Amino acid sequence: MKKAVLAAAVAAAAAAGLIVAVVVSSGDSESSTPPGTSSGAVPPPPVTSGPTSTGGTTSRRPPTTTTTQSPTARVDTSRLRLPPAPGSASPRRRTFLVGVVDDALAQQDPHFAQAQADLSRDAGFSAAAVSATWQKGQRRPSTALVRVLRNVAAATRKAQMRLFVVIWHGLGQNTPTGAAERADFAAYAAAVVKALPALDAAIVGNEPNLSTFWRPQFGGRGNDLAARAYADLLARSYDAIKAVKPSVHVLGGAVSPRGADRPGGSRPTHSPTAFIRDLGTAYRRSGRKRPLMDAFAIHPYMQASNVSPAAAHPANTSITLADYPKLAALLEEAFGGTAQAGERLPVYYTEFGVQTAVPRPKLRFYVDRDSPARTDSVGFAVQAAYYRRALALAYCQPTVRGLFVFHTFDEPGLGGWQSGLYFADRTAKPSLAGFKRAVSDLRNGKLTRCSR
Repeated sequence: MKKAVLAAAVAAAAAAGLIVAVVVSSGDSESSTPPGTSSGAVPPPPVTSGPTSTGGTTSRRPPTTTTTQSPTARVDTSRLRLPPAPGSASPRRRTFLVGVVDDALAQQDPHFAQAQADLSRDAGFSAAAVSATWQKGQRRPSTALVRVLRNVAAATRKAQMRLFVVIWHGLGQNTPTGAAERADFAAYAAAVVKALPALDAAIVGNEPNLSTFWRPQFGGRGNDLAARAYADLLARSYDAIKAVKPSVHVLGGAVSPRGADRPGGSRPTHSPTAFIRDLGTAYRRSGRKRPLMDAFAIHPYMQASNVSPAAAHPANTSITLADYPKLAALLEEAFGGTAQAGERLPVYYTEFGVQTAVPRPKLRFYVDRDSPARTDSVGFAVQAAYYRRALALAYCQPTVRGLFVFHTFDEPGLGGWQSGLYFADRTAKPSLAGFKRAVSDLRNGKLTRCSR
């Protein structure tokens, strides 16, 4: 696929106090992820202690047994019982989150952090997500990271934006393997939450269905190890976070929209369809009586930026914005009849981006200029139109709570992503005005008329 993996690292600040960490993202299938490893080791099942939490809504459907069909079988959407789509006067106009994922807000200088938050708010964003990266052996974030995260928290609070934190472990080689490491990760997640009193939500992990970010994906017999191990991590993190701050929403999944489902491939990955089914199987087999999460996160990138977000994938295992019925049906299939909500589980689209090419006069503000030119980039008018279309689609999907754009600002490295509304020099792209108009129309009930 043409969508490249975003390489990033925790880095020292540049002259103005630059980014502390950048979320690494991928919507890629097997073809664009680095080689993974495979192991026959089977991790322990998720933890099961604790009473039923009020964080999830139990489905009223009777419990179902674990499915024996192929994890990649076509999804039946005919029995969905979703709430009606919002009307033109719905209060959803005010509560639907238009968020941004951008570690450019995570600054050592509080004044610079505030400037990034203010520009993000002016663009129309009502929420921001930044990252906190766990390393093996850690049970709490460093003092330096806490300071930076508190700068973000203060800046977003002043800008009247809600704050989300992506708590993850980086690339696949740092996957928390085994009960002890996953217990450390959960303790770290709880410590991050405890350090940020104004935090609204924690997203646990990043694209665990890809070997780029989670290893191993498969066992020696082709069985799914990633979903079972991630279920354990998510359960431990949910319990630890709720113990220190029950009001924080825990988002699970954060899955990539594509995957190959080929255990013998050179870069093993799971499709979101297979991963959600396998996550449900792991949860049911664990006997857990609490939810795993308060909401489900997914990154519904299109296969390339020049593909409309209105394109659906009814005949394959991909899940993007127009595949919402498939996603809701999968969640019900995975969790219906358990303590974990299924088809009515809130959904957040926590990464979505459309890239533009960098005009020649702006190239001097970017680095890594020898990187291959983007072949899937679109013009500024198309970027604005696609973001508007994405917002309209997400707004009409009744259990979707928000859409997060990746990013406010272009990544300065041309090997990264140029999906922002501002160039790397912080000047506005021509698409900014169209995006702001789309958000204003959403708030005023003029963006779209949902089919009911």
